[in-house]
Amino acid sequence: MPRTRRLVLLSVLAAAAAATAGVAQQPLAGARPNILFVFSDDHAAHAISAYGSRLNQTPHIDRIADEGALFRANFCGNALCGPSRATILTGLHSHKNGFCRNGNVFDGDQPTFPKLLQQAGYQTAIVGKWHLESTPTGFDHWIVLPDQGQYYNPDFLTKDGRVRMPGHATDVTTQLALDWLERRDPQKPFVLMCQHKAPHRNWLPAPADLGAFRGRDLPEPATLFDAYEGRLPARAHTEMEIARHLTLHYDLMVPPTAAEAPTLADLDRAYAQQRARMDDAQRAAWDAAFAAEDEAFRRENPLGRERVRWLYQRYLKNYLRCVQGVDRSVGALLAWLDAHPDVKANTLVVYSSDQGFFLGEHGWYDKRWMDEECLRMPLVMRWPGRIAAGREVAQLTQNIDFAPTFLELAGVPAPQGVHGRSLVPLLAGEPPADWRDAVYYHYYESQATHRVPAMYGVRTATHKLVRYYEPGVDGWELFDLVNDPDELRSVADDPAYEGMRKELTAKLVALRAQYGDDTGELLPARFPHSAGVTRIVAADGGHRLWANAPGGWALRAQQLGPRFDVTTTLRSLPGKPQQNGFVVLAEAGANVADAARWRVGVEFSARKLVVLGPMGGKARWEAPLLWDGQAPVALRVAVDLDRRELVASAGDARVAAPLPRELAGFAALGLGASNAETHFAELAVR
Repeated sequence: MPRTRRLVLLSVLAAAAAATAGVAQQPLAGARPNILFVFSDDHAAHAISAYGSRLNQTPHIDRIADEGALFRANFCGNALCGPSRATILTGLHSHKNGFCRNGNVFDGDQPTFPKLLQQAGYQTAIVGKWHLESTPTGFDHWIVLPDQGQYYNPDFLTKDGRVRMPGHATDVTTQLALDWLERRDPQKPFVLMCQHKAPHRNWLPAPADLGAFRGRDLPEPATLFDAYEGRLPARAHTEMEIARHLTLHYDLMVPPTAAEAPTLADLDRAYAQQRARMDDAQRAAWDAAFAAEDEAFRRENPLGRERVRWLYQRYLKNYLRCVQGVDRSVGALLAWLDAHPDVKANTLVVYSSDQGFFLGEHGWYDKRWMDEECLRMPLVMRWPGRIAAGREVAQLTQNIDFAPTFLELAGVPAPQGVHGRSLVPLLAGEPPADWRDAVYYHYYESQATHRVPAMYGVRTATHKLVRYYEPGVDGWELFDLVNDPDELRSVADDPAYEGMRKELTAKLVALRAQYGDDTGELLPARFPHSAGVTRIVAADGGHRLWANAPGGWALRAQQLGPRFDVTTTLRSLPGKPQQNGFVVLAEAGANVADAARWRVGVEFSARKLVVLGPMGGKARWEAPLLWDGQAPVALRVAVDLDRRELVASAGDARVAAPLPRELAGFAALGLGASNAETHFAELAVR
């Protein structure tokens, strides 16, 4: 039902009368509500009917919006699953909370809103997806999926170990939430974070939703066959195209033929594992739903654009079927509150997702870019008698605002230095005059899945400026969101927008200073090649490098003879997880960025001197290192190609590694680390 019709129907209700008056009925701040926070993964706002979806209906999520508030301009600060979750917990952008990309480890010792509410007398619980690599802290009860989790018969991590639960992940997570609501202490306020895997890749809907969207084609986005002209050239190399990168067997679950099965590559090899997780009844339901469709696809074998259209329909329908399961979950939780009116009266219900998602726009699936489809987050909130029904919030808001909002509602001060602002005034219909006029974004996970370059940028109500700062990409995009809402033409170099570019550049500089973000500084003149590195700065006569990925590196081309020594001193920085640092060597005879790399250095946490072979770890040699946990470590790397030997030494530790006969030599040198920040003295070569 269109949102306007729903609001007309709701006008007969007292809540709608309150909305007409434009005021909430009772104060918000310090009222200590229960907080039921339902959070999904990759749910685009344009796949919610309250936001005007032309694809699907989400009546239960819409109900929250109709009976409460809908945020029209809510955005993430880093469009990736783990980083968004870390930001929501802390109210801090990625560079400050330390979780910049998937694969980082969340520091559970830092303040989070569940921990602070727990200390203030709240019961706290999280069920479902966690995806932060560490053990949840600040929760009285937790049961979470390992990593991304599985859709069918998923395993869960608990305080007592790992357990497998029958059913579909969405339904199981919902039931876990309902079970906890039934057994919580009714004398205490609560925070319950019900976090769904769906609709994350690879989009395996529950049996109950397999029949949805059959017998009709969904509308295609106007940019399904985007050629990426007039924008950053790197867009054409992104590996998230429906046409080229969506896998037939893993993503779309089309059974491989007998001829295909032995030759499956990459993700498609997981097809059989996905099938094996289903029980007999689940497999039967799946096959009954898709057998005729799969047979027709094989028989007709569409090619070219028709094949892309078939892939798009299969992908999008399964995505939306997963969304339908999430919406049904929201309905079950709302029904529980309806059956417990005393709890409902004092419960803030929140629905959101970690970021948006491409639903075929620009020919893509996934997220990561600062494009509207994935930058925008859905956000709806309901609290009977406190938030006026039908309220729409137009101000620019971000996921950094969630934590301070929940804390203010509970009467708990936000930690000093939190980046976000409480949304309470907006919920009350009293937006402050000094509310932000721009949001800040920073994406880090470059040189990894989907090959999206690192970027930071600023978005206002009308324009967006994006800086791509990595060596080899190094560019700008500027979009006029009023005249070009699909972001098809960058006007960064258009003389007519020179003034706007200067204005937004100044605003971007100011936001980076406001949030204390110096990440994205990579010293390209010194290290023209890098990957997995968040920051390199000159410091104390050397360099301080922060790699936020396994095997991050920064290199410069440098001809090295058949015999050479490299020396430096490494200093571990306090408070950094998985502390380590490496001298990195790239082999001659290949592009520096693609060459096999050797890493020689120190693992401080393990107290080891380590040599990692080609491609950073296919071979490993190590020795114990005597280290007091504080002193700098002098490292020497000696290479002798005639003897085919690399010798590393530090303190009294020595490691010798053989060099392969086919190795022609080394032609690049640099620094590296794995999920660590390390100081290096200037590299000396002789």
